[in-house]
Amino acid sequence: MVKKYTSFLQFALFFIVLLACVSKSQAQCAGTDEQHIICDIEDPVNQSISLFSLLGGTPTPGGIWTDNNNLRGLDPATGMLNAQLISSGGTYQYTYTVTTPGCVVNKAIVTLTIGAYSGIGTEATICNDRGEYNLFTAFNSVIMGPHSNGTWRDSSGRIVKSTFTVPKVQVKTTYNFTYTVPPVLACESTPLTSAVKITVVRKPEAGDPTDKELCGTTDLGPYANFDLHELLSGEDMGGMWSGPGITASTGHTVDLQALFATSGAGEYSYTYTVFAVPNQNICENDSETVKITLEKRLDFTGARVLVDSDICEDKIATASYIARIMQGPQVIPNGEYEVQYTITGPTVASATVKANFTNGVLVFPLSSNYFKQIGTFTLTVTSIIATSGKKLCTNIIGILSDDLIISPFPRLDGAVLTTTPVCQNQAAIVQLSNASLLANGTYRITYNLMGDNVVTGRTVNITVSAGSANFVIPASLNVKSGSSAITITSITNITNPTPQCSNVANVKGNQIINPLPDGTTIVVQVENFCFGEPVPVAVSGLGNLTDVTLSYTLSGDNSSVLQTVVLAVANGKASFVIPQGLLLNTGSSVIIARNLKNNTTSCDVNLSNVVDSFVINTIPNAPIATSPQVFCKVEGAVITNLTPRGAQYKWYSSGTATTPLADTYVLKTEQLYVREISTANCISAPTPVSVVVNDTPAPTLNSGGENFCGLKNPTIADLSKATNVSSTVAWYDAENNGNLLTSTTLLRDKATYYGFDLSIVTSCISDDYLGVTVSLFDCNPEEYAFFIPDGFSPNGDNVNDTFRIPDIEFLYPDYTLEIFNRYGNVMFKGNRNKPNWDGRNSESAGFGDGIVPNGVYFYVVNFNKDNRRPQQGRLYLNR
Repeated sequence: MVKKYTSFLQFALFFIVLLACVSKSQAQCAGTDEQHIICDIEDPVNQSISLFSLLGGTPTPGGIWTDNNNLRGLDPATGMLNAQLISSGGTYQYTYTVTTPGCVVNKAIVTLTIGAYSGIGTEATICNDRGEYNLFTAFNSVIMGPHSNGTWRDSSGRIVKSTFTVPKVQVKTTYNFTYTVPPVLACESTPLTSAVKITVVRKPEAGDPTDKELCGTTDLGPYANFDLHELLSGEDMGGMWSGPGITASTGHTVDLQALFATSGAGEYSYTYTVFAVPNQNICENDSETVKITLEKRLDFTGARVLVDSDICEDKIATASYIARIMQGPQVIPNGEYEVQYTITGPTVASATVKANFTNGVLVFPLSSNYFKQIGTFTLTVTSIIATSGKKLCTNIIGILSDDLIISPFPRLDGAVLTTTPVCQNQAAIVQLSNASLLANGTYRITYNLMGDNVVTGRTVNITVSAGSANFVIPASLNVKSGSSAITITSITNITNPTPQCSNVANVKGNQIINPLPDGTTIVVQVENFCFGEPVPVAVSGLGNLTDVTLSYTLSGDNSSVLQTVVLAVANGKASFVIPQGLLLNTGSSVIIARNLKNNTTSCDVNLSNVVDSFVINTIPNAPIATSPQVFCKVEGAVITNLTPRGAQYKWYSSGTATTPLADTYVLKTEQLYVREISTANCISAPTPVSVVVNDTPAPTLNSGGENFCGLKNPTIADLSKATNVSSTVAWYDAENNGNLLTSTTLLRDKATYYGFDLSIVTSCISDDYLGVTVSLFDCNPEEYAFFIPDGFSPNGDNVNDTFRIPDIEFLYPDYTLEIFNRYGNVMFKGNRNKPNWDGRNSESAGFGDGIVPNGVYFYVVNFNKDNRRPQQGRLYLNR
């Protein structure tokens, strides 16, 4: 316990010491209070005093300074003081405040004592026109001015103000003053005094001015050499005049007559200047200005007066009126003028008013009491005088008058509207008649359209003469076809200068608008044609039109001015032929449809993009052809065999024929005509060509010439001998496209041969032929010897090596032959195609190599003709 207590005491003693140290540190944050005395305040060093450096102790920088006396010269942030800005001697305090955290005592005060200062007095010379003079300005302020807490006294010791009232002395006079400030005991024991001397000198005098007023137009005769000094009094002589028209020789006269002639009316100023003593720079020059007013007589010749405004009878009770005077050739100066005028007409009166001319125009009101009925009132101005002028001249007023008209309402009672039908999108002229209540003049009407076209509140001007007029309904209002009612709803009289009196109206008429042709569906089509041919134009899309006029032009290789053609329309279509005189050139051309007019209504529409191109093709030259052209009839020559050949050539039966012969047309002896047709199907002139077709008679067959029974191996030569032209006949194996057979060709039974004769003269084969079906076997057996051999020797010596029945195939072409051995076995079967037996067994496999042995064999012949019974027999085979 003792140990802990000892520790606590030690801690307490430490804490007390620490508090003492902290308290001491906090008391020195702003330093300690100090005093300072400045007796030589005029020393320039006192313009920049560091108050911080005057503090005692160890102040902390960064604090703020406060002027306890709220004087000038302190910078609170830096603590720099300009003590010369303090206006009087005395003692002053400045507080320094530190706001650093932890500082309890944070302020210190610097006390300054500043000695008195009365300044350094000087001498000053001033002009007697100065009025008042501040005596403080007579000090030498290079160092600093005196303190402001002193007292001024004049030379008699009398206290005076610092402001000296300068007397109007006539001669140079000097005045003495002293300035005394009280002492500051810390620096001086007696007041401080400074002396100031003020010298006043006289200024020059330009005198007292008077002004001159004259009528420049009439009064300047005596003023050709006017002395300006007549307009001054009390002036110092020897000065200088300035102003317009000063005569150089005298320097103080002016020719007012010449001045007015060159510069006109006005107020002219002339200044007289008396100069101060040179190089003194005390008094200024003195000047006075005199004014010479030269008025001009105003000439209102050519001026105009207008009364605003004419009214209609319904405005009489509420109307107000003004008159407006506008200057003529002579310019009227701006300003107020007095105007006298009279009113004549239904009312007679006179009055005087004041008003301003501004930029050549004067406006003044007129009493409405003068104008209470319909009629024409005349305002006449009798006098105009400028109120701001001196009235030095009498103005010229000529005839200056204007009429005010109060007009009655315009009326259309009993008027009639008539129109003529027009086309859609065209202007319509409307006739107004029987408007007997309207006076001649110009009117503005308002009308409505109701019906197929609707417009409200449309206005237009009309000129009425003897109760009639007309106006135009613009095309832009007639956009729809049909019928529209026209109603005039109001009329306004706008005849100049009568007022624009308006009245309601209810005049009606009817307007018929015929429809325009529909140009959007129009199509023109032109095909390509050959030169010289008619060129038709097909027009379609004409709708229900029946009678139209089409206008068109041509361009391209054929061009034209505008052409018109009247067309009869059926089912929306029409056609016409372009005149040949417009198509004088081959090549490409364009037809352009420009306008379409309905002839029934005379309504037309300009067409857009209704065009078609076409070509006028060149006619080929007549072809060159050989004549005559010779053929054989057997050739079956047709048109394509003629020359010239080609798809571009066409053949005709006559020079005027228009239909060409078919390519398959078979030629005959005749005259044909050939034309060339271009790719554009243009046909040339015909070229005649003689065609010759030669023929040879067909051969004839001798009687029985087709039979060759019993003839071994007959040939074509044998067949030729059976005709009447055995030396020239040619044989083929087919009627058409057959093969030519040689003379050695063997004939075949039942084959048909076709014989043609060849003319040696024309080299033509006959067109007709001789057809012969030959018979080699179908013969009468009774006409021929017939036997069957009884043996043969097939030993290969080429003599009697086969068994064969001679000529049996001619007599019995369908025969069959069978050969048997003695056992009844068939060894051989034959017919016309297999007539020979070579001694071999061809029907069975009974023999090794097929060679039958020598011996007797048996045969059976089936004749198969005329019911002849088969014949049997035997034969002997010996090798």
